[in-house]
Amino acid sequence: MLVLSAGTRGSVIPIAILLTCSWLLLLRVRIQWDWFPFAAQEPPVEIVVASVSTEDTTWVHRFLPGWARSVYIVDDPSAKLTVPENKGREAMVYLSHIVANYDTLAETTVFIHASRFAWHNDNPDYDVLPMLRNLKLDYVQASGYVNLRCVQVLGCPVEIRPHADEASAWERSIGAARSGRPLTAKEIYKQAFQELMPGVPVPDRVGVSCCSQFAVSREAILSRPRDDYVRWRDWLLETPLADDLSGRVFEYLWHSE
Repeated sequence: MLVLSAGTRGSVIPIAILLTCSWLLLLRVRIQWDWFPFAAQEPPVEIVVASVSTEDTTWVHRFLPGWARSVYIVDDPSAKLTVPENKGREAMVYLSHIVANYDTLAETTVFIHASRFAWHNDNPDYDVLPMLRNLKLDYVQASGYVNLRCVQVLGCPVEIRPHADEASAWERSIGAARSGRPLTAKEIYKQAFQELMPGVPVPDRVGVSCCSQFAVSREAILSRPRDDYVRWRDWLLETPLADDLSGRVFEYLWHSE
């Protein structure tokens, strides 16, 4: 039997206390990150993240502890937050979040992709975190919708001319242009717009920064009934369009009133 001297016991006790405190701290972090995405007092902003199970989203919890955080995992049906079906890319997450939380939305909701670093983050390091930290919530409230892209050179060029770019009925039926290449979003945009926004005139030109990362006020979301968001999600679930096309349609639709 090993017997410790009084001096040795004295040195072991602080180590044991330190290990216990470290374990409790880790447990607290795990509880906060995995089980309780919302703070005790609801913050005025919530970040909604569209992710797959292979993506690392721990940076959201680590660097935005004061925000409510809803991280959706689209390819894991058993995840705490997931979607009815992994279709339509990030649009399925955004619409599912609005449908599920329509009556309890945060004052400001920020919708983003899972990667902290990406080519479409307008930062010298392609880092979305500085943009999130510098986001002016009062400006979002005043504007209703704010795209997180801030391209100073590119701006918002006209990407789509729905009437001029529309594919023929035959091309849409086979999902390819006459040259044999796959159809692009601009070629199917007009039909998709008419299906999603019945009764609304199709615009002549569509110019908006790409990539579906934006902040929106609760008032702007509630300006449309919940049934609209349900109907749009149903369209994603039912459309025969490939995910890159159906998701791309919403990329150039989120800003529409």
